[in-house]
Amino acid sequence: MTGLTRKDIEDVLRLIDNSAFDELKLEMGDLKLELRRRGAASAPQPNASAPSAKPEAGPAPAAPTPPVTRTPADATRSGGGGTAVASPLLGTFYHAPKPGAEAFVKPGDTVSADTVIGIIEVMKLMNSVTAGVSGTVTEIVAPNGVLVEHGQTLIRVQEG
Repeated sequence: MTGLTRKDIEDVLRLIDNSAFDELKLEMGDLKLELRRRGAASAPQPNASAPSAKPEAGPAPAAPTPPVTRTPADATRSGGGGTAVASPLLGTFYHAPKPGAEAFVKPGDTVSADTVIGIIEVMKLMNSVTAGVSGTVTEIVAPNGVLVEHGQTLIRVQEG
């Protein structure tokens, strides 16, 4: 049996219900979970296959995260000014799509509002985080592989 419990599924349903997502597909070993909204007022419907004793296959990609919250820049912070791009979720922030891969962005890179700047893992789901602004990355604030809080600054972007 996989490590996914009924409580985990209920937690995922609550996360989806309180988010802007319309659809989620999660695969862990032989367990497959699909959630879809049928309308704004209806709850997502789970559809799970029978789990097996096989080990977990790894995190499954999820739909993009809700829009990034922008906070005013703190000019006294190391690395200079710029618009702070805040985490839209609580979870583990990663700079690259997988260990050893090149980071999504680094200081000096030019980004647009839809440029992926990192991923946040929440309950084995990988959520892409976009810049939300256009400009030049001035600082990567959040370290790779650490837990970030909702609203915590991930990177800074000098708009322009």
